[in-house]
Amino acid sequence: MSTFDLIAQDIEAYCEEHSTPESELLYRLNRQTHLETLNPRMLSGQLQGLFLRFIATMMRPRYILEVGTFTGYSSICLSEGLLPDGELHTIEMNEEYEDRIRDYFAQADRRDQLHLHMGDARELIDRLDYRWDLVFLDADKEDYTIYYEALLPKVRQGGFILADNTLWNGKVVHTIAHNDKDTQAITDFNRQVQEDPRVRNLLLPFRDGIMMIEKL
Repeated sequence: MSTFDLIAQDIEAYCEEHSTPESELLYRLNRQTHLETLNPRMLSGQLQGLFLRFIATMMRPRYILEVGTFTGYSSICLSEGLLPDGELHTIEMNEEYEDRIRDYFAQADRRDQLHLHMGDARELIDRLDYRWDLVFLDADKEDYTIYYEALLPKVRQGGFILADNTLWNGKVVHTIAHNDKDTQAITDFNRQVQEDPRVRNLLLPFRDGIMMIEKL
């Protein structure tokens, strides 16, 4: 482990200690995800969850779309910023997570505003007939460019797409191995957004990188 990794961990721990703690529901979901899933690091966690909540609270969106639910942590965080008549729709491919997601959604304060869709996002994005105020993209990385082109026309002017994992463990700044499809997909996506005149964008070096994209 490098000195940078050690410092980053210390800083992250300090930030967590000086940020609003998780609710009891999110704490239980976080813990259960770490105990019972193979890839618990995919969960947003306290800091990113708070970030998503703050963004949604500042925007006060009526319609939020999440592509990639995992166990539902980020969905619950985002939903806390919805308007009283707002809706959050979230898409998950992995059926193994469905029961857990529905269980925790049923316990959330905004339970009636949370809508889970199981299936292939490439098909479901087109079927969901909404003008999205806010989109959180956190699904399979190889299809990020496909999702982006499908999503942007359905986002309102002035709306935002937040794309997670856009630094991909720092691999985006190193030579990409010929068989590293995920890193190549992320670099292609970042370049696609950077060169797109339809948007204004900011790549944040936060956690594993969040690309903030505003539709002009």
